[in-house]
Amino acid sequence: MKQLDHNETQNKKKKFPITLICDEIRTPENIGMCFRISESFGVEKIYLHENSVELENRKVQRTARNTINQVTSDRYSNFNQLVRQLKNEGNTVIGLEITDSSQPIKNFRFTAHNKIALVIGSERNGISDVNLLDQSIYIPMHGQNTSMNVIHSLAIALYEITNQISNCNY
Repeated sequence: MKQLDHNETQNKKKKFPITLICDEIRTPENIGMCFRISESFGVEKIYLHENSVELENRKVQRTARNTINQVTSDRYSNFNQLVRQLKNEGNTVIGLEITDSSQPIKNFRFTAHNKIALVIGSERNGISDVNLLDQSIYIPMHGQNTSMNVIHSLAIALYEITNQISNCNY
């Protein structure tokens, strides 16, 4: 067995109809990792709140490792307005949040939706208004904690979403 380096590995470069909404995510490292993970899983676009740290921030740049240039992004000021806009564009808005109607992520059929807008909330406050979501999903856990870092949750969610829809014709 030989460990391969980046030059010896070929990824299946593919974009998926996934938009990520970072609902008031402000920590520079989390913003940078949103880009890095989103690029890895073929996310089309990332929306950041206008109060999120600038992409030129040194910590964002260091954690993103040049993926800021590989994933389209935009800023928004009004969460409700952005969600309505994305719904009008044909997206199903899915929140990664524990609510009284959340489904375990592995039981959700992502293939039933043509375009997905995945919402992640701040670690302190969660998603601003869960009533705007079409659906909410959660990651079942087996320890004492009921939540984990937003970036770890994002990675797990994008893995499950892209794993389910990877054979669809996008």
